[in-house]
Amino acid sequence: MRILPAAAMVTALSGALLTGTALDGAAATKVNMESVVKAAQWDPYKSDESVTPGAGDSVKTVEEALAAKKLLDKKYVDGHFGSVTVKAYQKYQKSLGYTGLAASGFPGKGSLAKLGSGRYSLDHTITVGAKTSMNGKTVNKRTASMIKAAGKKSGMNFSLTQGSYNPGGVGGSAGTHDGGGVVDISVQNIGNRSKAVKALREVGFAAWERTPAQGFARHIHAVAISDTDMAPQAQAQVGDYFKGLNGLASHGKDDGPKVKKVTWEEYQRG
Repeated sequence: MRILPAAAMVTALSGALLTGTALDGAAATKVNMESVVKAAQWDPYKSDESVTPGAGDSVKTVEEALAAKKLLDKKYVDGHFGSVTVKAYQKYQKSLGYTGLAASGFPGKGSLAKLGSGRYSLDHTITVGAKTSMNGKTVNKRTASMIKAAGKKSGMNFSLTQGSYNPGGVGGSAGTHDGGGVVDISVQNIGNRSKAVKALREVGFAAWERTPAQGFARHIHAVAISDTDMAPQAQAQVGDYFKGLNGLASHGKDDGPKVKKVTWEEYQRG
């Protein structure tokens, strides 16, 4: 190891203090929150232990932090945010005093930042924003922005029949609306339903048309991918979407329009 002369060391330290540059590798490590959250939705529902593209390094850094707290066996520090990592993360959330949906094992900005204290910092952070209202239904600002963008893209006016943060929800919702990011959209004034679903998918929703043949009054069900407030049931639907399935208990083949699957943040970056 090369040892800096005293004068050089003082200069380096002074520069670091002035610029905020980290002198050690741990402090300089960055975790991409978008990648970690995407992996936490996709990985637990895969049939294998493959790593979500672009997420491996960030997930592994989070797993190393969980292992350092004796919450995850080191053999699972592999960049795959599978069910074992979900359970470890849930234990961490509970250790912070989180309860309910805030302790589901799905990483949010606050818990990820606390876990990284002294080990890593976050970039590409996700913020869902405060609760607001659309058509008298509760959603968060991120979801509202996504709906408006899909409406503009399709040239349609989307009207909600069910919003988010609706524990119990409408019969048949199976808890998917308990948290954030999930809406049901009326098709009453939508002529081209496939075009509507496509636009929703293109801005970052996992979206499907629900039909009487499936046991539903006809509507569009949409889940905002990577909404960190979403319920586990909605996370499972996103997992289905990434696998090319329909998000129902039948886990049937996705019958919706084919698009490049993106998050809201990826859509905004173009």
